[in-house]
Amino acid sequence: MVHVVGIDHLAIRVSDLTRSKRFYDKLLTFMGFVKEWEFNGTVGWNNWATMFWITQADAEGARHPHHEGGIGYHHYAFELGGRAEVDALYRFLLKEEVVIVDPPAEYPSYGEGYYAVFFRDPDGLKLEALHFVEKEKRRARMAEERARGAS
Repeated sequence: MVHVVGIDHLAIRVSDLTRSKRFYDKLLTFMGFVKEWEFNGTVGWNNWATMFWITQADAEGARHPHHEGGIGYHHYAFELGGRAEVDALYRFLLKEEVVIVDPPAEYPSYGEGYYAVFFRDPDGLKLEALHFVEKEKRRARMAEERARGAS
């Protein structure tokens, strides 16, 4: 058996690399990422927990716009440190005239303290930024259990 320690990177194809690079550079920089890679039609940002990469779609792929509900990518969720950060990102998105799918709201059916904003990238790909109290509590419990087991 192997043990996954995290997701190293996500790479998405975009229809217009220049346009998407501008969008993601502003967004990801605002969220603390640093542009680390740029080569052969690929741009990558890193926050040292995960990397987010975009790459130019080939000619055939660019002819087929993203269809939500189809097989493949649904959305990517960025976990933020608190509700205030979700709200700050929302204000940033409004200033940048990003398409908002759902403004910041609570989603109690997702779990305790799930608070999120949903928005679109230039190709219509759905993105989410969230804060999740239940997940924070779960991580704290797990850390406590590991600490007890180590002593």
